[in-house]
Amino acid sequence: MEFATFADRAGEIEAEAADLEIVDHVTDLLADADEDVEIVARFVQGRVFPAWDSTTLDIGPAACYEAIARAAGTNVTAGDVEERLAEIGEIGEVAASYEFGGQQGLGAFATGGGGGADAGGSDLTVREVHETLEDLAAAEGSGSQDRKVDLLFGLFNRCSSDEARYLARLVLSEMRIGVGEGTVRDAIAGAFAVPDDRVERALQVSNDYGRVARIARDEGLDGLDAVDLEVGRPVQAMLAQAGTVTDALSEWEEAAVEWKYDGARIQLHYDPDESGDSSDAASAGQRSASETRVFSRNMEEVTDALPEVVEFAEETLEEPAILDGEVVAIDDDGEPLAFQEVLKRFRRKHDVEKAREDVAVRPVFFDCLHADGEDLLEEPLTSRHDRLEGVLTPSEESEVRPADVDGLSLLWITDDPDEIESIDADALAAGHEGIMLKAPDSTYSPGRRGKNWRKRKPDVETLDCVVTGAEWGEGRRATFLGTFELSVRDGDDLETVGKVATGITDEKLAELTELLEAHVAAENGQEVTLEPAVVFEVGYEEIQTSPTYSSGYALRFPRFVGVRHDKDPADAETLERVKSLRSP
Repeated sequence: MEFATFADRAGEIEAEAADLEIVDHVTDLLADADEDVEIVARFVQGRVFPAWDSTTLDIGPAACYEAIARAAGTNVTAGDVEERLAEIGEIGEVAASYEFGGQQGLGAFATGGGGGADAGGSDLTVREVHETLEDLAAAEGSGSQDRKVDLLFGLFNRCSSDEARYLARLVLSEMRIGVGEGTVRDAIAGAFAVPDDRVERALQVSNDYGRVARIARDEGLDGLDAVDLEVGRPVQAMLAQAGTVTDALSEWEEAAVEWKYDGARIQLHYDPDESGDSSDAASAGQRSASETRVFSRNMEEVTDALPEVVEFAEETLEEPAILDGEVVAIDDDGEPLAFQEVLKRFRRKHDVEKAREDVAVRPVFFDCLHADGEDLLEEPLTSRHDRLEGVLTPSEESEVRPADVDGLSLLWITDDPDEIESIDADALAAGHEGIMLKAPDSTYSPGRRGKNWRKRKPDVETLDCVVTGAEWGEGRRATFLGTFELSVRDGDDLETVGKVATGITDEKLAELTELLEAHVAAENGQEVTLEPAVVFEVGYEEIQTSPTYSSGYALRFPRFVGVRHDKDPADAETLERVKSLRSP
């Protein structure tokens, strides 16, 4: 396909406002793309490489402006291009505002010719553009930036105004013509008469719209159904939405509960067979799939930055596998550190060993997408977790294991809100973010944010409660008051509505202990009675009737928000208000 044809069709798509008509335009474009269908399916989304491929052009706006300026004429500078961009506001329109095709020199012939379409020169094809951009991406080392500018100049020098518009956008990943992944999915189904759900599945496991388009055209339904996960080729991560325990149990009857880690998402690909290569990885000039590779949530390869994960895989795994998990930063005692510490490792490209000394990490895995040649996306969560445990613990072990040892995040299946509350408290006490709730029978949907996975919703209501009691902590928190009894006003009396122990860091516990010790009225073992002097703001998920507390009500999933230094106990919530807020 000529690049001018692609640019014309892209212009038609951009001018269309209706979604269905856009799909029709893309459908026709793919049907007419012939042997360039893989390239066109990516270009129309503004991609040069497959979604799973972390290869980048590695060329910034300044280099693109320089290439445009050189192709536009000797009297045009990169500064002129930048000034025009400030006036017009969009790089495609800036590129289209120049007349190209008259420049000579070695760079002018970098892609096979000097004159552009406006000058009556050679016709630029989609494949030539793609091959040149591949060469541009591969340029590295001394002088590579000059080489990149030369290659890009050669392309612009052959462009018409319309071609330049979409070339500039493609290079800077700013296509923005209204075509998203769903549009291309529907267009593939329409262009090649295959069911859209089968196209969806093939896209989920391959993350390559160009490849799926070619398979749909050449091999039809049988070819799409044969597309499988491949070790070494990452897939998009399944995502969660916010939700409450009450809603989860109402919809699922019982929930799978996991700790939610304050780490960074990773996808581990491991294959012990060093003889095979991934065809996709090989064609992209990447390392063999038959080894350990680690990818971020955005499918960027981070293998070299995380040698601990590689070591874990090589020491633990015995069969090919694709695992979903997180990497957590830890201190010298193995306690979790803040998310920002993990980012220091992800961004490290040089002197990794020094970074490892400064910030250690460990992986924790919660899902198994592929094991020993078998794709598991369609298996229920509970089955995938069983397989995960088998993959991570090949030798026979005790069934009783503490959470997250040996890289395994444990899964609790329960319909008991009290048990979920206890798991949540344990997770927070261990320094993690809280819990995840998942439908036990849910399948794995790459790239989808559905109702089957839920991050426990942040509290949306708060109450100001008087602190009337506390308990001394245990272990490393033994010197801190760590569980606080909450009460509300009922006339001149105070009635208990619950206890809070979550949402409080060690540093905050030290502050609260110092604040409350002055108000200790009595102690009995670990239990402390406090004079009513301090007011906490406490978040909660719901209020239910309960015989456990003297008020007759209980805050479900209470979390510490802060100390209300501006309030006295006389300003705290009333029992009447608690009654009005209780759940039906």
